[in-house]
Amino acid sequence: MNKQEELEQMNVVVVGHVDHGKSTLIGRLMADTNALPQGKLEQVRATCARNAKPFEYAFLLDALKDEQSQGITIDTARCFFKTARRRYILIDAPGHIEFLKNMITGAARAEAAFLLIDAGEGIQENSRRHGYIMSMLGIRQICVLVNKMDLAGYDRGAFDRLCAEYESFLRRLDIHPIRFIPISAMKGLNVALDGKTEMPWYEGPTVLEQLDALERPASLRELPFRFPVQDIYKFTEGGDDRRIFAGTVLTGSVRVGDEVSFYPSGKRSSIRSVEAFHAAPRSGASAGDAAGFTLATQLYVRPGELMARDDQPPPIVGRRFRANLFWMGRAPMIQGKTYKLKIGAAQGSLKLVEVLSVLDAADFVSEHSKQQVDRHDVAECVLEAYRPVAFDQVGQVLHTGRFVVVDDYEIAGAGIALEKLDDSESTVSQHVQAREFAWEGGRVTAADRAEMYGHASKFVLLTGEDAGALATLAGSIEQALFRSGFKAYCARSANVARGLDADIRLRADMRDEQVRRLGELARLLTDSGQIFITSLSNADEYDVRTLELLNSPHEILVVRLGGTADASIPAHLTLPAGTDPETGVEAVRKLLMEKKVILDYQI
Repeated sequence: MNKQEELEQMNVVVVGHVDHGKSTLIGRLMADTNALPQGKLEQVRATCARNAKPFEYAFLLDALKDEQSQGITIDTARCFFKTARRRYILIDAPGHIEFLKNMITGAARAEAAFLLIDAGEGIQENSRRHGYIMSMLGIRQICVLVNKMDLAGYDRGAFDRLCAEYESFLRRLDIHPIRFIPISAMKGLNVALDGKTEMPWYEGPTVLEQLDALERPASLRELPFRFPVQDIYKFTEGGDDRRIFAGTVLTGSVRVGDEVSFYPSGKRSSIRSVEAFHAAPRSGASAGDAAGFTLATQLYVRPGELMARDDQPPPIVGRRFRANLFWMGRAPMIQGKTYKLKIGAAQGSLKLVEVLSVLDAADFVSEHSKQQVDRHDVAECVLEAYRPVAFDQVGQVLHTGRFVVVDDYEIAGAGIALEKLDDSESTVSQHVQAREFAWEGGRVTAADRAEMYGHASKFVLLTGEDAGALATLAGSIEQALFRSGFKAYCARSANVARGLDADIRLRADMRDEQVRRLGELARLLTDSGQIFITSLSNADEYDVRTLELLNSPHEILVVRLGGTADASIPAHLTLPAGTDPETGVEAVRKLLMEKKVILDYQI
């Protein structure tokens, strides 16, 4: 490995209001450090001359035609150069208010930030928004560059006033900028070369010197181990029963033999092997590695769970949490609407429970009476996920504390989870309480129905890994009960999920909505005195708890088919995998008799 390859790498984002000089600054840095491809500078100058357009260093980056014609950066551009100390990736993030989403995407990869403010135009609304977003993303190394000092006559008084005002604003965000540097990106003053002739009153470093003075954040390998499970691969050929949990290690490291847990399920095992595609097994994996893990014990874990080492601090697990949110959606975020949450590899349904406060980015005044989050609002909210999620506080593990909210296929919001809140009073439980309070019973009682039908009502839930076997057994139970004169109905999962593609367009949300529909259907059919049967493959503990809640005040009988399904679910009956339908029907019949659902009747 040569000396250049040994240099450390650092990602730095350059942000600021539109036309405050971000692209010009980066272009100037690239030119002054000889990082441009040979002849590139001359080529751009010649193009500008042919088009009778004044040359700008920003044109070195703004390669898209519509960017050059409009004069705004609409996507993040990454540029590479190196100094004697380290290699840099500079991220030019758009400053126009319409492209804040792109800016957040670029800034999320950064370890430090340069925030530009035009000395003549001063602090703009987006200057404040960008400061907040830097805080929200957990970027603590921030340097403020006061640009276009040449147009301000190199006036120290104007520089000092702007610095005092913006520093006061950043303090309220708990951001303490490293330094304020007066520059002229167009002329290159205090960028790579000092501007002592024009600004003798400034005695600090240039932008390039400040870059090399930035501290490298703690290595991702030094943080607690976090591995979002992206997928599970199961092999059956030749008797191979391995399950490989695949994904990319976000932070920390793990070795064969380490005890690990999955969150939010809490399931535990230890690492048996570390796998990689087209490579020999390894003894461990660390941050940045794409890897697969096999475990010492077989577990059923869904994609999206977060694996962590047992000897390190665990992530936080909860459904309701307080969060800071920046909303970019065209439609406001409103209470009662279902959105999609993406945090790590996990996806699921999300609702806005309460808006605690909204910050006005123009004057940083908090408003406490809003009931929705409008476009470009910065808000502190209470959010509730449909099922538990695992996250870390941003100050501890930045990468698992951030999340995005999707509305109609588009990323509409970005935020950080601040703390877990009590979720005993969930929106589902509130719905059930309101439903039961307003429930209007008929004139026929449950006892009357049981006497007439010859059996009590019950919800029988079949779960396991083999969806086909579950559906077959559920249908056989319905048929046998019906032939014996009982009021039984089997709801096919496909029928319950029918139409979800139209109104619940995202896969994770489809599962949640399917469970909700099953629970509401069960409430109606058990209230009518019937034995309601359905199958739900790979149901987890939370699915069952939700169905129990939605079906209340009636009860559920859980039948698990196969020993490799989620063993954390308390099942009333467990049948071995491969159980034939006739044997399964007989076992369920005995269970119904034990639970006094049917009495002296035989199926």
